[in-house]
Amino acid sequence: MAKQRISYVPLEKMDAAMREEIDRCAREGTPRPESTAVRAHVPACFWFFANSWNDIFRNGILDHPIKELCRVFVSRSVICEFCGNQRSIRGANEGLKEAHYDDLINFEKSVKYNDRQKAALAYAEAIVWRLDTDDVFWERMVRHFSEPELVELGCAVGLSLGQQSWLRCLWKRDVLPVLERLGRACSKSQWFSCALVQPFWAGTGKDAGAARWRTPQPGCAA
Repeated sequence: MAKQRISYVPLEKMDAAMREEIDRCAREGTPRPESTAVRAHVPACFWFFANSWNDIFRNGILDHPIKELCRVFVSRSVICEFCGNQRSIRGANEGLKEAHYDDLINFEKSVKYNDRQKAALAYAEAIVWRLDTDDVFWERMVRHFSEPELVELGCAVGLSLGQQSWLRCLWKRDVLPVLERLGRACSKSQWFSCALVQPFWAGTGKDAGAARWRTPQPGCAA
């Protein structure tokens, strides 16, 4: 199996607050525990991302499902399967179905999104692909969003774009199918039994059994 390019920081080398954040990642679905464990090499980077993610993506003023759709749009655009195959449990609880993720790249022609969702995805598209924006574009944006919402969504997309562009470099493509299998799991215990993630969880004393992680579960927290 191909190896990852930067190692995980073991749980026993993290302080209590960092371990709790790792547990939250596994419990709530985003971001993935592995990428969080990589950031733990530099506590300032760990908390920069964790706090920004909490304040801008998980919480904030804009409805969470729109930010979740834009996050996965970024994943599909930069071809980061590692991030694109995780799902926000909160997004699912607030109405997002797996079918909503199917047409993200061709969102303008899709019947799965409402006008507000399409406007948000057009905003994300302009940021990711550095598209020129004109008066018509901005008239569309302000028709659907307040200025504070546009600021928050722009920062959320920018945060996702930067981190996902980096993370896609850390795992070779032949590792990604294994991670994709985890992308349908929502039980934290399933992470402990995966051969890829086992070195990170080694020494925690937690083991779910070799087969449990292979069974997809609703919610998709990875």
